[in-house]
Amino acid sequence: MSASNIYELGLDKSPANYQTLSPLSFLERAASVYPDYPASVHGHLCWSWQQVDMRCRQFASALTQASIGLGDTVSVMAPNLPEVFELHFSVPMTGAVLNTINTRLEAETVAFILEHAESKVFIVDKEMTAVAKRALKMIKHRPLVIAIDDPLYPHGECISEITYETFLAQGDSDYQYTLPDDEWQAISLNYTSGTTGNPKGVVYHHRGAHLNAVSNVLSWNMDAHPVYLWTLPMFHCNGWCFPWTVAATAGVSVSLRHVRAEPIFDAIKTHKVTHFCGAPIVLNMMNNADPALKAEIHHTVKAMTAGAAPPASVIEGMEAMGIEVTHVYGLTETYGPCVVCDWQHHWDQLSQREKARMKARQGVRAPMQGELMVADPVTFKPVAKDGGTLGEIFVRGNIVMKGYLKNPSATEDAMSNGWFRTGDLAVWHADNYIEIKDRLKDIIISGGENISSIEVEDVLYRHPDIEEVAVIAMPDEKWGEVPCAFVKTTETSAVTEADIIAFCREQMAHFKAPKKVIFTALPKTSTGKVQKYVLRRKVTEKSV
Repeated sequence: MSASNIYELGLDKSPANYQTLSPLSFLERAASVYPDYPASVHGHLCWSWQQVDMRCRQFASALTQASIGLGDTVSVMAPNLPEVFELHFSVPMTGAVLNTINTRLEAETVAFILEHAESKVFIVDKEMTAVAKRALKMIKHRPLVIAIDDPLYPHGECISEITYETFLAQGDSDYQYTLPDDEWQAISLNYTSGTTGNPKGVVYHHRGAHLNAVSNVLSWNMDAHPVYLWTLPMFHCNGWCFPWTVAATAGVSVSLRHVRAEPIFDAIKTHKVTHFCGAPIVLNMMNNADPALKAEIHHTVKAMTAGAAPPASVIEGMEAMGIEVTHVYGLTETYGPCVVCDWQHHWDQLSQREKARMKARQGVRAPMQGELMVADPVTFKPVAKDGGTLGEIFVRGNIVMKGYLKNPSATEDAMSNGWFRTGDLAVWHADNYIEIKDRLKDIIISGGENISSIEVEDVLYRHPDIEEVAVIAMPDEKWGEVPCAFVKTTETSAVTEADIIAFCREQMAHFKAPKKVIFTALPKTSTGKVQKYVLRRKVTEKSV
């Protein structure tokens, strides 16, 4: 330090003027300022912020008594329930890391995650018991297994005699926790599908979780005490950090086990829901719902959507229903939304169709995102802002992951030249808004979930009648995109499309299986590489 810098003399950080950024502080504030306000709703069950705070402390205490602490992984496989909302606070209270597992995964992938994360605790809702049991048989270590026994769900069986409530009862509701010494400390672990091999574990830190929770508030102009409906899975990027956003705004978390039109509209009317998130498939489902379900919504409702770019017609349909749509873009590696289609006042004069078209663009960097650019993926030189020149989307800032767990090479590849490379191709418009046009990687985004085309291809190659295969994304009105398989079979094969789809569904999660199979020779380059762009053109033009 230079003695000539007067602003560094006697002006050191201290507990009085510096505190670690962590979303845990949001819960403490909500509970102390609004103790009697509703915080968590599940059917007819309701907990106040004071009660949620006490339950989180109690569960954290029980975890500590079970020797769970700094750097340990607590995995959970459950739908959007109050317990999962609470785990977003109770687990990091102990210094442990929360790992929310996709409820749609097959047992083999769940087993890989449990092993790779070295999970010490595995919390399972009784709807997921069958898959969880199979996964546990595949792993070498045995975590502490806890069952979620949802009183509003009469089906399924508990995976363990230890339930969430009995385990919680062992703890102390006065449990005293501290914020992490370093805000770079890991808070959660989310697995994302890669283009090859097993999923990668994306590590979030307390600072990023705190900042993206605030970024959500600013992106959406959220007032205090919003009523937030869980149509977005909490296993997906920790629900885009919205468990922490709800606490920051002292809002209400409304649980929803199954994302279907009737319970969505019922919850919106019953609980006066003000905000919800979801992939375009959710919006499309609502658009196509029975008109009677859509009736009698007399308050302002806002929807945030991301995933495969939503068709303008879907946005137009939602807004005609009186639901205001905000389009965002992000990845698991960016804590969810890092780009938002901020609304411009001069767009107010546009027609509904033109407004929807503008909203279908991905947008500009979110308030807490540092920098965003569209650039040449080799030279890193920004492309012209002409709305036509393609480049890769790059971001950097505090809401980019720490890195991939146990995968330094993948982390280094992703953080090239001081930027995180998204692998998505876009154009940059003159008004600084970006618009995705294609993907560098062959990830298929179906219903908001990533599907690796190579993973599907690997399964297809196991079929004895298949010689060559290529899987691409095919546009789908319901899911946004679905896998489409182009296959070349052996000369003597009599296998049918239905046979191949059934084969895949036996080998992997059903949502990953191809929805269409086309028998054809595969177009290739002179070096033998499959020309997937030719196949994409075929399905886009609906010429198959």
